[in-house]
Amino acid sequence: QVRLVESGGGLVQPGGSLRLSCATSGIIFSASTMGWYRQAPGQQRELVATITMVGKTIYADSVMGRVTISRDNAKNTVFLQMNSLKPEDTAIYYCYSQGFVTPFIKGDYWGQGTQVTVSS
Repeated sequence: QVRLVESGGGLVQPGGSLRLSCATSGIIFSASTMGWYRQAPGQQRELVATITMVGKTIYADSVMGRVTISRDNAKNTVFLQMNSLKPEDTAIYYCYSQGFVTPFIKGDYWGQGTQVTVSS
């Protein structure tokens, strides 16, 4: 059974920082592309950042320079460090995996989401 469990969300003031974590199980983590998406109220889910198995990263323009995605293959965990947070970063943040469950079978998996609220 594949599980992606996010943590680290919360309420932060504008200009503050948060570090999100996503602990995974049931996938071959080291071979899987991982990512973070977010969905604000009334908006579509959008890409925040992704990281491949070799560490190649992609960031949305809206977070470039403020956000860093990283992974720890030994802990099967992906992180999202967010700095200089803005009210428009308020959203539910979802962990995503294009995960291999066997060396030849992969699928799309999502966590349950963690709320990030940026407000004074």
